[in-house]
Amino acid sequence: MTKSENHSAEGESENSYDVLASRVSPIANPLASRKMAKKLYKTIKKAKRAKKLRRGVTDVQKYLRKGERGFVVFAGDVSPVEVMCHLPGICEEKDIPYCYVPSKEELGAAMEVKRSVVCLLIQESEDYKDAYDECVKQIKNLPPPI
Repeated sequence: MTKSENHSAEGESENSYDVLASRVSPIANPLASRKMAKKLYKTIKKAKRAKKLRRGVTDVQKYLRKGERGFVVFAGDVSPVEVMCHLPGICEEKDIPYCYVPSKEELGAAMEVKRSVVCLLIQESEDYKDAYDECVKQIKNLPPPI
């Protein structure tokens, strides 16, 4: 790949993030930045290999209510939003950090599955502790939802 082709590929990914971010629902706040979303996707891949993920609305809700700890990543383009709009309230109640990423398809791709994923609970593990801690720190530094 030449330098100009590489640069244009990077430009397309930047534009695609902007397009995806423009399509998120109004409740998708706090939304992860482009750089933070990439970091979250890498951490999700590591958590998948360590089998420390809970995926889907029912699993995430069940394990949050049971008291499992971690951080939650929601997709911002869920329609209808009523499917998962109660989960951020549960996260705030249990003091669990959470954020949104622009696309449910990219969230599924980060998990290395073909299906789109609405939400994930990532649990802490020694296998990826540094990446996990950095993600939690960045999520806590995001502006709080209004």
